[in-house]
Amino acid sequence: MASDGQVFVKFGHVVAKHCLDKRCSAELLCAAEQTHTISSQLSIVARVKAVTAESKSSSELLVNNAQNLIGAVLRVLKAAEAACIKGLQQPLPDSEEKEVAAFCLHWRKTLLWHRAKETLNSDRDKFGLRKTRARAEPTLTAMVQQSP
Repeated sequence: MASDGQVFVKFGHVVAKHCLDKRCSAELLCAAEQTHTISSQLSIVARVKAVTAESKSSSELLVNNAQNLIGAVLRVLKAAEAACIKGLQQPLPDSEEKEVAAFCLHWRKTLLWHRAKETLNSDRDKFGLRKTRARAEPTLTAMVQQSP
């Protein structure tokens, strides 16, 4: 789990590097660094727990750090969503970063398509206001969970 956290740190750094909005980039870098710190802590705690006797407090500490890592990863994904909405520069054609940019671009197109479809919804209430459907907007978190 700690190594997966590092994958999201790298993802955050790539998106921040190509983000057109400096504030979004700074927020994303902050979230990525927090994720890096928590991921490193989780790795250390897991190694210590592996060589020490089983105790309830060490198990609780491990679970607590894992939950903190999940929260930090979610903050990276939310910050990446904001960065993607603001816009990303195109990475070099033959770089690893192109895959990250393509993933973000796919999510942004899906989001914009969803919003356009919701805008065209002609269901109106008695006051003439457009009714929204119960379907939630697509998120990067949902796309990451769907990826193999």
